[in-house]
Amino acid sequence: MKHKVILIGCGIMARQHVARFEAVLDRVEISAVVDVVPERAKAVSDMLPNHPPVFTDYHEALPLGEAVLQALPHHLHAGCTIDCLNAGLHVLAEKPLANTEAECMAMMDAAKRNGRILMVAYCMRYHPLVRELHRLIKTEEFGKCFQLSIWTEQLTMLRSEWLAKRELVGGGQLFSHGCHYIDLMLWMMGKPVMGTHVGTKLGTPWMDREGTSNVCMQFESGALGYHFGTWGARGTKHRYDFQAHCEQGMLDLDFFGGKLVLYCKDPEHIPGKSITSQETILMEAPGAKSTALEMAHFIDCIETGKMPETTPEESLEGLRVIWKLYEAEEQQKIADLRGLGF
Repeated sequence: MKHKVILIGCGIMARQHVARFEAVLDRVEISAVVDVVPERAKAVSDMLPNHPPVFTDYHEALPLGEAVLQALPHHLHAGCTIDCLNAGLHVLAEKPLANTEAECMAMMDAAKRNGRILMVAYCMRYHPLVRELHRLIKTEEFGKCFQLSIWTEQLTMLRSEWLAKRELVGGGQLFSHGCHYIDLMLWMMGKPVMGTHVGTKLGTPWMDREGTSNVCMQFESGALGYHFGTWGARGTKHRYDFQAHCEQGMLDLDFFGGKLVLYCKDPEHIPGKSITSQETILMEAPGAKSTALEMAHFIDCIETGKMPETTPEESLEGLRVIWKLYEAEEQQKIADLRGLGF
């Protein structure tokens, strides 16, 4: 029997949301599509093989589903997710979880009270290359990682009016999109102890808050993490690039190139490894779709009752880091990032 999933929200990422389901259509049926603009909902319904019914009010659709992909603007995440959980549905909630800690806690309480799964859509964690980079760092395959750098360079312009408004998006580029990469840095590098954020609207005048963001953090191990993100890139070389400098070489994850590469000046000095080149491809995964793998994991959790890998607790820890970085930036201080987890 297929699991009935409702899609709530058909905005700027409608095609990406539909793509989430392509690999699991043998396990999932999209039972309803919801959007306040009926034409958007119908356009998404027409992309799906079963052409599910369309609604403008998600409350009317809830009896048709067992689970929900909630893909609304950030300021609407909490109310909708809590309603779905209270109706007995499992929820895969788009990132960031919510715009305030109180909303995040209320969502987590609703999931526990109703015995439902609440999973956060940090899809990057499910990409095979990202998972392999995580494994190599955690196992110290090439020695300890002392610097993890992540570049994400996009041009958004005004794809959606709400994305520009700080009170709706919850901040700026760092909160809306950079939350992915703060989450990844905590997942790979452990607990942070201090950090800084500097953002600017220069180059992204449509943004109320920063459209370009620089974060630097230090972790308990002494290692450093850096994230540069922009929504104003009118040209790019990095695009999406992850670099982990380890004691025996540098790991480069070329996300759009679909490969993980080890760069090493002295490969013969790596103990126990048959590395012979200064540039070695460790893994290739061209065309891997992290959102589809994420959706498959969500369905696995529904079927088995296991906890998702991207939990609301870990999501909230990452958002606490961002809020502390914002606060310290306003005070022109270094942020104390200790003790923000569970």
